This record gives sequence, C-alpha cells and structure tokens, in this order.
Amino acid sequence: MRIYFVSLSLLFIFLASCSKPMRSGIDFEQWGKYWFQGKAEISSFDLTQYRYGEAREGEAVLIFVTEDFSRKKQVKLDDPEGSSSDKISVLKMNQTRDFVTGIYPYHMMMSAFTPTKEQSQGLKFTASSQEWCGHSFTQLNLKSTDSYNGKIFSYFEKEGDDTFSFSGMAEDDLWNLIRIDPKQIPTGSMQMLPSLFHQRFTHQEFKTEEAFIRVLDLSAGRSQVEVAYASGSRVLKIDFEKGFPYQIMGWEEIQTKSDGTKEITKATRKGLKIADYWTKNKVEDEFLRKELNLEN
Repeated sequence: MRIYFVSLSLLFIFLASCSKPMRSGIDFEQWGKYWFQGKAEISSFDLTQYRYGEAREGEAVLIFVTEDFSRKKQVKLDDPEGSSSDKISVLKMNQTRDFVTGIYPYHMMMSAFTPTKEQSQGLKFTASSQEWCGHSFTQLNLKSTDSYNGKIFSYFEKEGDDTFSFSGMAEDDLWNLIRIDPKQIPTGSMQMLPSLFHQRFTHQEFKTEEAFIRVLDLSAGRSQVEVAYASGSRVLKIDFEKGFPYQIMGWEEIQTKSDGTKEITKATRKGLKIADYWTKNKVEDEFLRKELNLEN
C-alpha cells in the first residue's frame, strides 16, 4: 500500500510538470543541436563602463550554457538522471564585467537561469560585486508566475542583510530570452525590475518600474531589444543577430542624470568561442584566452 501511494505521488509530480505550458514557435530540434552539444558559448567584449561619473575601459564576457536545474531548490542538479521529477532544463547566462576605478578594480558577475522549453520567466538571478571597499551579493528566486523573493548581503549599512519581494519581470531575463528565441520577448508596457548590476551602481531600492519594451530592425542581419523606463532615467539596448542562434553583438546602457547629462555604458563584441571551458583549466589551456582576445 505504501508503494502504491508513493507511485501516485510521483505520477502527480510528473503530470504537473507535463501540464506546464511550453514555448511555442521554436524548432527545438535545431535549437538543441546548438545548445545541447555539451559545450558553452563564450563571447568577449570591449567594455566602456561609467562609474563615479567617468568612463572606464574594461572587459565583459558572456557565457551561455544549458544545465539541468532543480525545480525545488533552484540550483544545478548533481544527479540529473536520478532527479527526473525535479529536473528542468534551463539556459544559464553568466555575465562578467572587469574594470578599474582609479587605484582599485571592480569584479562583477551576474547569473540568470531561464527555462528552455517551459513557458516561464527566469527562475533565479544572482549578482555579486567585489572591489576594495568590500563586496555584495544579491539573489532573486521565482516563487510563482511573476512573483519573486530576494535577498541582499552588503557591506553598506543602509542595505545590510535584507530581504524583499516584487511582482513583475526582471530586466536580466531578457538576455536569455533573446538566445532562446527573440519572439519570446514580451513587448509593450510592463512592470520591470531594473538590472541587478544597475542596482549595485545606484543602490536604489529593489522595486519594479514601468518600462516599455520593443524589438527593432537595425539592418538586414541585426535586431535590437530596447527597454525604456518611464522615468526617463534609463534605457537598455541589446544588439543581436536576427538568425539563429541569435548571438549578442553588443549593448548600451544609457543613464540620464538629474542635470540632463547622459552616461553611456557600452560593450562591443571582440571574440567568440564554443568550448567545454570547465575542462580547460590547465596552464597549457591559457592560449584559449588569447583566442577570445581577453587581455586579463
């Protein structure tokens, strides 16, 4: 009898996961040949990052790779084959930014985890920032359709160790939606949480703002996602190739100050490589960084 109830429980979980709506209009056979080949896509960028009112030259890297994720814990599964009822496929983006302000450096990283086939917003977003003053870490977890719980750990007194929640879309989800299929990007007006990197630079509260999203044609082979916040203080533009796999070619973040001056953070792609980078950890593998035109 006990075995019978366990089987029913597992069947319920299986049916519940199968009942979730799936993304439509995507050729997942073609998609999988690129994204399920057991390697990551790594692209490097020349970065101009505004900080403390001045433009700083640096580097950015985007790493995209698919992973088996835990629905319950929202972490990468150690044993995907033994966790079928808990497993969900996600596209992970890691974005790093490195630049120097005067004597001291900034090292920043953001991660986004978005379901590949299921019609869902991103499940988890994290961001960390390290510089000589100290470091901070922020994490968002999806709890329902568009409801998130968040935590921040910071060396700043006003931020401290705190929790928060919001309902809406996370700006940082857009990067993965482009790569899954640009048609997955919602357009028009919506409530959106600005990028976790933007929050680090401004130390603003974690709350959504009205934003307008549109997808523009730039040329025969290039498109752009534009996010304009109703406050007029921030615009994000991400340029990508129209054809699959919709590689990201660069981006701009335009911040308008209270006096009307604009600070434009900009990234332009300079290198691309497909590799199982987690196996390339020997001294003899360092030449691969040169192939990506990485200076540091």
